[in-house]
Amino acid sequence: MKKVLFACFALVMTHAVLAQNGDSESFGIKGGLNYSTITKGDFNEGADPRTSYYIGFFGEVPIIKKVLSLQPEIIYSRQGFENNYTTFLGENYTQEYRIDYINLPVLAKIHIGRVFSVEAGPQFGFKINEKIKSENNASINNDVNSFDTALAGGVSFNIDNFLISARYTYSLKEVIKNTDSKNSVFQLGVGFRF
Repeated sequence: MKKVLFACFALVMTHAVLAQNGDSESFGIKGGLNYSTITKGDFNEGADPRTSYYIGFFGEVPIIKKVLSLQPEIIYSRQGFENNYTTFLGENYTQEYRIDYINLPVLAKIHIGRVFSVEAGPQFGFKINEKIKSENNASINNDVNSFDTALAGGVSFNIDNFLISARYTYSLKEVIKNTDSKNSVFQLGVGFRF
């Protein structure tokens, strides 16, 4: 509950900052497709990806007009992965990790021309939901970290109030304790400025 309240507070603060700075700032909604997995770590055969979605809000605060801006966001992101195991009897089974986050990226956005921009910066994630399904009904410990720090980078095409974006994020912190595995997420989406 504290994480959800913190996320709501961050959204209100972003809106307040945008409102103080006048008409040149923008605020919008975005969403799209997540293609997430984790780096190998202790998962020797490598994990299979989870395909899901993300949705959220973004702001854009100009720092240097038509050149550089700051883009804070609050995003609900469904992430995770699948991993295949083999028992000592030779039987195969799959475990699916469904890990949902409230992500707070704070990106520097460089505008190149009228429609193209690149963006990069840190992202802070708070785990709000975790579900691990196992085909063999094995007991599973809750070892997923509740906080994630990542680097994000991407590009976007801006046409009037509409945008198309692609982004990649990579965690600096392990997802599952004592495994050295990191989140690796590719996002493709659209957005609309109000």
